[in-house]
Amino acid sequence: ESGAASGGGSGGGKSADEILDELAAALLEQIPDQYDRERIMKKYPIRFDESMNTVLIQEMIRFQSLLTVVRSSLILLQKAVKGQVLMSASLEDIFQSMLIGKIPALWLSKSYPSMKPLGSYFKDFLARLSFLQTWYEKKPPSVFWVSGFFFTPSFLTGCLQNYARKHKIPID
Repeated sequence: ESGAASGGGSGGGKSADEILDELAAALLEQIPDQYDRERIMKKYPIRFDESMNTVLIQEMIRFQSLLTVVRSSLILLQKAVKGQVLMSASLEDIFQSMLIGKIPALWLSKSYPSMKPLGSYFKDFLARLSFLQTWYEKKPPSVFWVSGFFFTPSFLTGCLQNYARKHKIPID
C-alpha cells in the first residue's frame, strides 16, 4: 500500500490511503445528482420579463461544472488509492490537499472564490447546491442568498433588468 501511516509510533492507525478513500466516499455520498439542463430550461424558460430564469439557469450551469469536477476527481482518487488507475500529478495534488484539509487546486480552478478549509468549503458548496435546488423545485425565493451565488453580478443585473422592464425605465 502506498501512503504513510497517519498515526505515529507503533502503528495501528489508518494509512493516508485509507483515510482519503473514506473521506472521498463520504463526500461522494453527499453530492447530489447532476442537474438536468433540459428540464431546468423547460421549467424556467428564458423570458424577457423574467431575468431570474436566466440567472438560475446560468448559476446551475456554473455549479454543474464544479460538481462534475468534484465528483469525477473523487471517483478517480478512490481508484488511484486502490491501485486501479495511475496516481497522476493532478490526483496527487488532490490527495495531498485533502490530506491537510485544503481545497484542491483543480476544484478551485472551476470554483467560486473561497479561502475556507476543505470541510467548511464542502459544507458551503452543498448549501449553495441546496439553495439552487430549492429554487428550482419550488419557485424563486422571496429572499436571495446573495453571497451564495457563483457569479453575483449576474444576479444583480437580473434584478435591475426585471425592475427596469417592469417600470419601463432605462436600466442605467
